Amino acid sequence: MLETIKEFMPVLRWQDFIDILVVAYIIYRVILLIRGTRAVQMAAGLALITVIYFGARWLQLYTLHWLLGTILSSLFLLIIIIFQDDIRRALTQMGQTPFLRLRMKTFHTLEEVAKAVLSLSEKKTGALIVMERRVGLNDHIDSGTTIEGEVSKPLLEAIFHKESPLHDGAVIIQKGKLAVAGCVLPLSTSPYIDRELGTRHRAAIGIAEQTDALCVVVSEETGTISVAMDGKLTRYLDAGRLRRILHNAFSLEEHERPWWRRRLVG
Repeated sequence: MLETIKEFMPVLRWQDFIDILVVAYIIYRVILLIRGTRAVQMAAGLALITVIYFGARWLQLYTLHWLLGTILSSLFLLIIIIFQDDIRRALTQMGQTPFLRLRMKTFHTLEEVAKAVLSLSEKKTGALIVMERRVGLNDHIDSGTTIEGEVSKPLLEAIFHKESPLHDGAVIIQKGKLAVAGCVLPLSTSPYIDRELGTRHRAAIGIAEQTDALCVVVSEETGTISVAMDGKLTRYLDAGRLRRILHNAFSLEEHERPWWRRRLVG
């Protein structure tokens, strides 16, 4: 066994290791790209045809082997035709840097939250939205109902609608996804909180005292918009101030920038 390995190892070059890693990464990215799409079933169908092709050859089913061989000879063209939408999407994503994609996704999430909050405020519909930052919120997620949906104004409005069974709890946004709704959060016990503030505001301050999360609160009585962060509550926000606070809280700070970006920026 050892002799076989020793005979094989000199054949491998450092370029071969790089080659294997690149191919493995490409396969991994392709799997991530098609996961959860109809392309998965199509890929499974092509894999099945390939297995039958080799099986027909082994069983000496010459006609079936010839027919499948004719189909597979145009496999590259078939892949382009069948997966043209997925290929187009992959090329579009490759044209964007990971940093740019992250910033675009974050910007979209913040805008959807802002639009939903302003709409809920106009209707005087109470809401509590918790947005995870660097400190994880997994300890509080178990108390809610799993959603795992894209953050959008209609979804947030539906959750906090007065007839929704989840409207009394908090929504937690984690990694750009609306993770859970109807969460129960710890209430702040600070004696300095204004007594006119209700449970939503106390819960927002409570989670902001324990973590670095940003919490947006809409008062059910007045429609007032407030933001809790770093244990402090900022009230009576308009659209402009709300957006500024959201974008400032989730902007890439200097110490979080990659080293190469810090060098370029100076």
